[in-house]
Amino acid sequence: MDINGHDLPLLASLRVMLDERNITKAAVRLGISQPALSAQLARLRDVLGDPLLTPASSGKGMVLTPRGAALREPLRHALQQLGAVVSAPPLFDAATSERTFSLGANDNAGAIIGTRLIQRLRRGGSPGMRLALRAIDPVTLVDQLEAGDIDVALVSQAVLPRGLPHQPLLQEKFMMAQRKRHPRGEKKPTLRDYARLDHVVVSGDGGGFRSFVDDILQGQGYQRRVVASVQYYSLVPLILETTDLVCTLPARFLSRYADRLVAFPLPFDAGRFTLFVTWHARFESDPAHGWLREQLNACASD
Repeated sequence: MDINGHDLPLLASLRVMLDERNITKAAVRLGISQPALSAQLARLRDVLGDPLLTPASSGKGMVLTPRGAALREPLRHALQQLGAVVSAPPLFDAATSERTFSLGANDNAGAIIGTRLIQRLRRGGSPGMRLALRAIDPVTLVDQLEAGDIDVALVSQAVLPRGLPHQPLLQEKFMMAQRKRHPRGEKKPTLRDYARLDHVVVSGDGGGFRSFVDDILQGQGYQRRVVASVQYYSLVPLILETTDLVCTLPARFLSRYADRLVAFPLPFDAGRFTLFVTWHARFESDPAHGWLREQLNACASD
């Protein structure tokens, strides 16, 4: 008998037949027809080389052969153990886990959430756990999530993969930042002031010179000058500190540079930036993934 092939269900049927000693009652219990169960019994007799059950001399039910009687209890215990294996929920203990989680994020999301997550893991009694922060490539993100190369990804709505589970983590407002002692002074910019300044933008590929801000300004009859484009948020404070450029960035990001930069409310409504966490559906019920998503929610609400 090849239990790695198609014979394993036969053993479940055999257990019921050995218990009931009646093909009709066993078929009802298994929810299949009597002819189908009789065919299974014929297959079992063939592969095991024994009748297993024979008609009782009274004409009522069947009796077990010595081989059938010898199989009854060991088979019952084996199937019970197998059932316990497949029905037991997977366990995850953060205190003893040595798992490495991979978090996909750009440098802004990594700085906002990734740093808090590392702090939380170190303070939360998970000494064996490790965290890898990885850059996101929207083209390959779905494949990386499906393969488990990236456990969860922090993305904007524009990068959110279609059809994957996700949830919003936090919302951000935008502000304009400039260096301290900027020649324009430290008053809130008007729309005309904002449009006349020289701007640096963060672009996913480092080559884009237009963003949603330009669409908003165009709708109000203004156009700004974007003179620099960078791929990484972390470069912007260095550029602003050494030039008279300004930049429109999420408020949480700018709050980390309050000692070096000055931030102002925008002279127009730029809406809100929502950061999402997304993962692949095949990890939806994985307790380790569920625990990680809980930690991210906690980091976002801190």
